[in-house]
Amino acid sequence: MVINPSSFTLSVIIPCFNEINTIEEVINKVKNTSIKSKQIIIIDDFSTDGTREYLKLLKDESIKVILQNKNQGKGAAIAKGINYATGDIAIIQDADLEYDPNEYEKLINPILLNKADVVFGSRFKGAEPHRVVYFWHRVGNGFLTLMSNIMTDINLTDMETCYKAFRTEILKSITIREKRFGFEPEITAKVARKRCRIYEVGISYFGRTYEEGKKIGWKDGVRAIWCILKYNLWKK
Repeated sequence: MVINPSSFTLSVIIPCFNEINTIEEVINKVKNTSIKSKQIIIIDDFSTDGTREYLKLLKDESIKVILQNKNQGKGAAIAKGINYATGDIAIIQDADLEYDPNEYEKLINPILLNKADVVFGSRFKGAEPHRVVYFWHRVGNGFLTLMSNIMTDINLTDMETCYKAFRTEILKSITIREKRFGFEPEITAKVARKRCRIYEVGISYFGRTYEEGKKIGWKDGVRAIWCILKYNLWKK
């Protein structure tokens, strides 16, 4: 189905866990993007730092807030949000401000031009600014992306990126099984197997340190290896 560029709606799915320092700002940034027709879905994954209480008091009819009854992980929060997405295009937005909502147009443009079904925002492509943080994270990301590419036979530069935009109908056709950060290799394997038209665009990246709240760790990297094998070799 061709999406009308002048009348489409964007669903922004925001999984969050313990982001009291950034949740208000990310909401404001998402609301103030140049894309006016938006559905904002926030899924709180049982935060304990005040994020949950802030969202409970949020009085904004343009925002759908979903409160998980226990901590389940980012993948589970995204899967929950997908169920509520009604827009023509859906995009995943982390609540930590590492990714800039002002770049939505860049991400969704290949879909609006009917050239892509899925767009990955690459932190390692193009000339946008990137905060310099962890060397071994970059090495690990490169290894996981290479391993994923070998299995899927596509040539991504940043499989682990948060910023992924989808035709919503495609996202809804996929069953998400991973509860945590395994969502990224799982969804990559599944859109590749569907023979979706996948594009990449360069994006900026303002990475956080662990002291600032970064959550992904080496165990998630090990799980990602397992997910790459699982969702590419055992297709069912």
